[in-house]
Amino acid sequence: MERTLVILKPCTIERGLIGEIISRFEKKGLKLAGMKMTWLTDELLSEHYAHLKEKSFFQRVKDAMRVCPVIVCCWEGLDAVEVVRAMAGKTNGRLAAPGTIRGDYSMSVQENIVHASDSLETAEIELKRFFKEEEIFDYTPSYIWSLYANDEI
Repeated sequence: MERTLVILKPCTIERGLIGEIISRFEKKGLKLAGMKMTWLTDELLSEHYAHLKEKSFFQRVKDAMRVCPVIVCCWEGLDAVEVVRAMAGKTNGRLAAPGTIRGDYSMSVQENIVHASDSLETAEIELKRFFKEEEIFDYTPSYIWSLYANDEI
């Protein structure tokens, strides 16, 4: 099973969409393995968005992520990174397909509801950045056999 990071951004918190977004991942069949609310520091955001450091909007992105606390989640499932990315939709909410999280809840490139890891390698790095080892839980939900064929898990 893969694990991936999802951050519910400040716009999600402020708009009261926490339950809506978490519910979508749960309904899909992903397993919540870790979740916490946290204030992101400038240092952590500088590390997380280091790939944007030379962009003109770097500080704006960091400022937007510090408006209020965020909720960081670790979701688990087969092909979890790809599944979450597909569910999130295109980064620009105006271009994201209806039915995706961003397509249904976002009109912005920046205020686009969630951050989702873009690869398995990135997910591993990001999960370590936002979670301590003991904050991610390994358990098997009783309904797992109704999610996957027995040869998939």
